[in-house]
Amino acid sequence: MPHLRRDDAVFVLDLGEPDQLDTENRFTPEWMDAVHACLDEVQAADGPKALVTTGSGKFFSNGFEPERFLRPGVDDYLLAGQRVFERVLTFPAPTIAAIQGHAFGAGAILAMAHDGRVMRGDRGYFCLPEITLPLTQSDDGLVIPGGMADLLTARLPGPATHEAMLTGRRYGGHDALAAGIVDVLEEHERLLPVALARAGALAGTAGPKLGAMKRWMYRDVVAGLGKVTLTL
Repeated sequence: MPHLRRDDAVFVLDLGEPDQLDTENRFTPEWMDAVHACLDEVQAADGPKALVTTGSGKFFSNGFEPERFLRPGVDDYLLAGQRVFERVLTFPAPTIAAIQGHAFGAGAILAMAHDGRVMRGDRGYFCLPEITLPLTQSDDGLVIPGGMADLLTARLPGPATHEAMLTGRRYGGHDALAAGIVDVLEEHERLLPVALARAGALAGTAGPKLGAMKRWMYRDVVAGLGKVTLTL
């Protein structure tokens, strides 16, 4: 399950299992509950603080579990994911995603909900593959629900929004930097230290005012994330 550690003023949220590599960090209900519990702990901490979210091994996060889209209750499942995105988007402390591996689907959306992104340059892809992933042989593909699409439209640069959402392109680190999807590229060994430094430099801004300003800036996105819209 996701777990926390602390480096001075910066909390590090690891999306994977302790002492395990290459976990896919899928958005299971239990995984999402664990993310909220970690965010609760960070939010309750006193003083300057910031958050860096990362993983271990091959995946930052491989997103939603595809099989759940074919089961009853998919709306509740998607709404739970959207609550995670809203929580990170409006979090009352600076947030940096340290993308050490693949960020696919909901994992890519989670990365975009952070204030900033540092990505490994030599390995890993950022990808919104929904348009290319039919659920059945007769299905043309998945639709990114309205609130998630709103978040991506608000946080991705214009040309990248169109290409990433409508073509399913896989962006390696250098392409993601050129498209404005990430802010910085680093070698694997420097990825987390650089993310910690960038987050720590902003730790003094944490507090209710920061959360209120984010919530106001992204009020339309927050409204969209409060409901599930599967059809356009």
